[in-house]
Amino acid sequence: MASFFRSGKPQLFSREIEPSCSYCEYGTKTQDGGAILCTRCGVVAPDYSCRKFRYDPISREVRPRVLTGHYQKEDFEL
Repeated sequence: MASFFRSGKPQLFSREIEPSCSYCEYGTKTQDGGAILCTRCGVVAPDYSCRKFRYDPISREVRPRVLTGHYQKEDFEL
């Protein structure tokens, strides 16, 4: 997963992206998000991948960066 991030920015179009049906061209998420409806393999788990994987950057959800630090209310006052 470290190959996704170079210089602190996510590489959404990198050739080293790990295959996953959650952001495949052939997959569609179910309403509850617990499964993927694949036109090639049927119903599969979100972390599943097959040989027909084709990366679709539009369906990929980029997770926001989580700040790790102990902040207090005074840190955000002007």
